Amino acid sequence: MTARGGVADRVRGLDGGGDDYLVKPFEWEELLARIRALVRRGAHPRPAKIELGAFVLDPASREVRIAGQRIDLSAREFAILEVLARRPNEVLSRADIREAVWDWAFEGRSNVVDVHVASLRRKLGGQPDGPRIETVRGIGYVLRTGPSADSGASGTPRIPDADR
Repeated sequence: MTARGGVADRVRGLDGGGDDYLVKPFEWEELLARIRALVRRGAHPRPAKIELGAFVLDPASREVRIAGQRIDLSAREFAILEVLARRPNEVLSRADIREAVWDWAFEGRSNVVDVHVASLRRKLGGQPDGPRIETVRGIGYVLRTGPSADSGASGTPRIPDADR
């Protein structure tokens, strides 16, 4: 639910992974009908793992591993890392991250993204083949990973086959 009702906003919301888009103000009957429609779709298949070199993020189990070693993250840290991992080597603004991780009622005037990214960096730090979250001054953050970031490889995530 959002107050942003422009076509570009709706397209961005749906392309960004939303199953539906409801503009405020809305009628409760419409909200309930949309919820019923989503429930009728049934369970979604297990999300694929994201692999970027030695870095593996599994949204289904909510696990992050670097070279086989599990990294413990808070729910927000995991969500931020997933947003960045789905778009490696792409600069995401703080606003993009806030919109993807926090709900519509979040008051976005704080440095909450910066604080969580700093914590993520500490937890991901020390892993030679692990991802690096780089700051793009005045804009936001970008995820770079292992040797691919240094060798000029595309850094495009590899989604493993479903039978893995």
